[in-house]
Amino acid sequence: MKRTWTIIGVADVARSFGWYQSLFGQTKTAPAHDFFGQIRDADGTVLICLHRWGAHDHPSLASPEHAQPGNGLLLFFRVDDFDETLTRARALVATLEEEPGLNPSTGTQEFALRDPDGYYVMVSAL
Repeated sequence: MKRTWTIIGVADVARSFGWYQSLFGQTKTAPAHDFFGQIRDADGTVLICLHRWGAHDHPSLASPEHAQPGNGLLLFFRVDDFDETLTRARALVATLEEEPGLNPSTGTQEFALRDPDGYYVMVSAL
């Protein structure tokens, strides 16, 4: 089995860490470091990694000024508690980027919102 670890640059790891935990209905914990954190599923699977901009010499994580955060990237999460996730999402943002609707390509319900750093986050029912 091979897995990817999607790592995004963020301004404040602790803030983004809490935001994603809230979206996914997870118990609040602190990230391992002030410069890096991993949001994991109950089975330990890494869902997304958060890396503070400029914390290390990773060329693509040097600064948000070099590119629009999220340009060319769609964070797409499939959840088994769609309605509950939607309720939590509405509590996190003033407005959704896309209201819930049926995706004709996947045949599943989905909605979209922006995270604290402006990344476009799509949530889809399993």
